[in-house]
Amino acid sequence: MIEENDFNYAAVDKIYENWKTQKGALIPMLQEIQHEFGYLPRPALEHLARRLRTPISQIYGVCTFYSQFHLKPRGEHIIRVCQGTACHVRGIAKIAMRLEEELEVEVGDTTEDMLFTYESVACVGCCGLAPVMMVDEATYGRLTPDRVPDILNEYQRGEGNDS
Repeated sequence: MIEENDFNYAAVDKIYENWKTQKGALIPMLQEIQHEFGYLPRPALEHLARRLRTPISQIYGVCTFYSQFHLKPRGEHIIRVCQGTACHVRGIAKIAMRLEEELEVEVGDTTEDMLFTYESVACVGCCGLAPVMMVDEATYGRLTPDRVPDILNEYQRGEGNDS
């Protein structure tokens, strides 16, 4: 996490300056801030609120409403585990348990080494491959709990599909 005294306010100022004349530009500003830092650090949101003369609660309202925004740092690789009906019926719960054991995190958390963020999603749209998880843009279907460590090891070695 970025501490307030280490924070680069100049980056937020530059984003603000680029958008300040456009009405309703909060979302694009937040998108650019997130792109700059990898997430939306609290000091950035507080600084943006001051620049916009907007209550921080309104900014947080937007950040928490849209799933595209993240208030905590995220890992280099994002793991999404499908919770759709087909995946549920075909045993995604066992896959999720194995992931939690291997990564030592719960849903919504990031590993200490910042390599993985583990998310649960409603559906990834690959029901014929159930149970399914994605790592970044790579889809892993017909999973078994025993395949999980091998998949994670690929990314830990830098050999994953998107590495």
